[in-house]
Amino acid sequence: MSLASGARKQFAKYSWIVLGYTVIVIMWGAYVRATGSGAGCGEHWPTCNGEIIPRAPSLARIIEFSHRLSSGLSLLLVGGLVVWSRRVYAKGHLARRAAMWSLGFIVGEALVGAMLVLLQLVAGNDSVLRAVVIAIHLVNTFLLLFWLTRVVVVANWDYGLSSEMPPAAARARFNVMLCMVSLIVTGASGAIVALGDTLFPVKSLAQGMAADFSPTAHFLIRLRVLHPVIAMVATGYILLQAFVLPRVFSSLVSRKIGLIVAGLIVLQMCGGFLNLVLLAPVWMQLFHLMLADVTWIALCVWYFNIGVKPQGEQT
Repeated sequence: MSLASGARKQFAKYSWIVLGYTVIVIMWGAYVRATGSGAGCGEHWPTCNGEIIPRAPSLARIIEFSHRLSSGLSLLLVGGLVVWSRRVYAKGHLARRAAMWSLGFIVGEALVGAMLVLLQLVAGNDSVLRAVVIAIHLVNTFLLLFWLTRVVVVANWDYGLSSEMPPAAARARFNVMLCMVSLIVTGASGAIVALGDTLFPVKSLAQGMAADFSPTAHFLIRLRVLHPVIAMVATGYILLQAFVLPRVFSSLVSRKIGLIVAGLIVLQMCGGFLNLVLLAPVWMQLFHLMLADVTWIALCVWYFNIGVKPQGEQT
């Protein structure tokens, strides 16, 4: 085994670590929101209450400060991904470009997080602006995972999308892209609903449903009705594509990955129903988000798997 191939294998393992750790950081960020700990460091960023290391911290401050530390480490890990990719891959290689995009979106994560703190869009803030920023945060997170998954796929399987893709493969890839868009819309609406569940908890399912249809209810409560509808439409479309695409494009679309996506989206739907019945406890919100992230990553892998050829065979 050459030194170069050995370095690439180590880079491939490292890419998995970065992706996995990033998902954990995303989960911890959701925990910060679900527990109302976003204001734990006051209106200060990047310091915590004006201190680099907070003294005599409260529980909320510990939760928020630990999230900032874990996010900072995630930024460093992605930065390492960029540096390492430049050492083991030639100029213009897809792994290098994907790593750079990952760095751009994780910086975007930090900026959105800073905006939430500096504009006081945390804790009990129930404004329209907070809902919009929360949705933007979710979209940015999905795009970050998209590019980190891209690095993993390229590094581990040396796959790259051909610039001269057959029309059939392009059509199949477009359909999967629509699946991804539908999941982004579902995720964004879900992030807003999760915010409403945190700010306006209910004691029973009947009370929650009555509030959902009340014309005087807060907009975050009324929006809870839309998310299940969006989720059901997205689930139906993704399931349809998971079973139809491998038949129509049998030599271009992986049936195995499609079945994995189908299984995950059904599990995600069941998780959403359970989240509703259990009145959105924190642990269930985190599990629901984890399923969304894993389903998104699987969809990304499916997308990258269409019309591929090893990097070494590309012209």
